[in-house]
Amino acid sequence: MQHIESGEGEESRCYQATVDKLPDHDYLDVRPPVEDQLKAAQERIKQLEKQLDEQRRPERHFLERYSQDPAKIQFYTGFPTYALLMAFFNFVVPHASMMTHWSQVVRLKGGESSSVRAGSQSELPLIDQFFLFLNKVKLGSFDEDLGDKFGTSSSTVSKLIISWANFLYVLLGRIPLWPTREMVDQHMPDVFKQFPKTRVILDCTKVFVQAPSSLSLNSELYPHCKGHDTFKCLVGISPGGLVTFVSNLYAGGISNKEITKQSGILDLLEPGDEIMVDKGFEIEDLLRPIGCSLVIPPFLAAQSGKFSKEETKQMQTIARLRVHVERAIRRVKQFHLFNSLIPTSLGGTVNQMWTVCCILTNFQGPLS
Repeated sequence: MQHIESGEGEESRCYQATVDKLPDHDYLDVRPPVEDQLKAAQERIKQLEKQLDEQRRPERHFLERYSQDPAKIQFYTGFPTYALLMAFFNFVVPHASMMTHWSQVVRLKGGESSSVRAGSQSELPLIDQFFLFLNKVKLGSFDEDLGDKFGTSSSTVSKLIISWANFLYVLLGRIPLWPTREMVDQHMPDVFKQFPKTRVILDCTKVFVQAPSSLSLNSELYPHCKGHDTFKCLVGISPGGLVTFVSNLYAGGISNKEITKQSGILDLLEPGDEIMVDKGFEIEDLLRPIGCSLVIPPFLAAQSGKFSKEETKQMQTIARLRVHVERAIRRVKQFHLFNSLIPTSLGGTVNQMWTVCCILTNFQGPLS
C-alpha cells in the first residue's frame, strides 16, 4: 500500500509541474472591439500614405522646386524670373478661382448637366495648373508626360490645357494691346528717327499643323506652292518692341494683303500713321483711303537693273528696323508647341494658345 501511495504521489507531483508550465489562458483578456481595431488600422494607413506622399513630393514636378533657379523658370515657363511669374499669377488668380473648366462645358453640351459651377474641379492647386499649361506651350510636352510629372491622368491634363488656354485668351484679351499714338511717340527709339511716324511693324508667320482628314480644308490650309501644312498669322509690334497686334490664325493659303484686310488692324490705324513692312506686303491701296502710308524697301527698277545709293541706304535702314518684328516672332516660336507640328486635337484651341503666347512675350523684357 505504501508503494502504491508513493507512486500516486509522484504522479500527482508530475501532473502539477506540467500544469504549472502551461501558459495562462486569455479568456479574461479585455481587447478593443474589432470595429475600433479596424478604425485604428485605417487611421494608421492614412498616416503612412501621407508620409509617403510627402517623401515623394520633392521628386514631382511642382513649381516651388525651381523658385531659386531662374534658368529653370525660363526653360519651363518662358518667364525670366520666379518673381515675375508669381506677379503674373497673382494678377490672374482671382479670376482663375472662378474659371469654368472645359469638362463642365462638355457635360453641359452633352446634356449631362443643366448648369455650370464656377471654380476649379481639379485636385491640382491653381498654381500647378498654370505651371502645367506653361510647360505644355513652352516645351510642347506630351499630355502623358505631363500627367506623369504632375501626378494626374493624361485626360485631366488635356482638359486643364484647354481650360487655361480659353481662360487666359479671354482674360488677356481684355487688356488693351494697341497703344495710343502718344504712347508710341513717347517710347519711340532713336533708331526710328528717320521714320518718326511709324505706328507698327507688320509681318506674317506660319504655324505647322497635322493634315486634317477633310480634303476641302486641306486644300485651304496647305497650298501646293508652299509645300507645308500651316496656319498663318499677322503679328504687329511697336517701334519699342512690344507685341501690339495679333490676328487670328487663318488658313495658310491666305495672302498678306487679304490677311491685313480681314484681321481688323486697318480699323486701329489713324491718319498720318506709317506702317513698316517687307516687300511681300503690297497693301498701299488699303492704307491710302485711311490716310496712312507704307514704309517698304524699294523695288528694283526694271530700267536701271540696280538700286541707287539712296535706295540702297533706305533698304538697309528698313531692314535693320524690321529685324525687331522677326525677333519678336522668334520669341513666340520659343514656345516650342509652335515650333513643331501641331496635332489636330488642338485645332479648336490652337488660336487661343497662339494669342496667349504672343502676349506672354511682352513679359520677357526688352528685345535683346
